[in-house]
Amino acid sequence: MAVDRRALWVGATLVVAIVGVMVVRSTDESATPSSRSRPAARVRAGAALDQTAGAQAPLILNLEALARKRGQPTGRGRDPFRFRPKPAPPPPPAPPPETQAGVGPVAPSVPVGPPPPAPITLKFIGLVQKADGTKIAVLSDGKRPISGQEGEEIEGRYKIWKIGLESIELSYIDGRGRRTIPLTGQ
Repeated sequence: MAVDRRALWVGATLVVAIVGVMVVRSTDESATPSSRSRPAARVRAGAALDQTAGAQAPLILNLEALARKRGQPTGRGRDPFRFRPKPAPPPPPAPPPETQAGVGPVAPSVPVGPPPPAPITLKFIGLVQKADGTKIAVLSDGKRPISGQEGEEIEGRYKIWKIGLESIELSYIDGRGRRTIPLTGQ
C-alpha cells in the first residue's frame, strides 16, 4: 500500500487547522464576561492575536513621544462646536476688459434705443359703478383725485385699458409702460 506524500501533507494540515479552531473556540467560551460582550466577528478575528499579544509581550509605552511638545493646528478645519454653514467662497475676479488690437480697452456696450418711460405714479384709490354697469376708476396723483372709464385718456398722458374690482391696467397714451396698479384705498 503506497501512500501519496502529497495527500499525507494535506491531511496533516487539515488536522492541525481543525485542532487550532477548536482551541480558539474553547478559549473564547472560557474567557471573561467582558470579552464575551464583544461582537462575534471581532472575537473570531482577533482572539488568537489578543491571546498571544497579552500573554507573551508586555505593552511598551514611548513616554518621550508623549511628552514631546506639539505644534498648534494651522488650518481652519472642522470645528465640532460650530453649527453654522460654511460661508460662500468669494466670487471669481472680474475678467480684464476686452481690448482691440493696439487700441486699448473697449467700452462696454450700451443698449441702443429710447430710454424707458418714467414710472406711472398714480394710485388706484376707489371704484364707482353706475346703475347701468359702467365702471369709473378713481385715481390719485397725491394732490387731487382723477377719474376715468375704460378706454379713456386721463391727464392728457395716460390711458385706462381695463378696470377690475381690485386693480386697474394703465399705460401712457402711446402704449409704453403698461402696468397693473392694485387698489390701495388711500
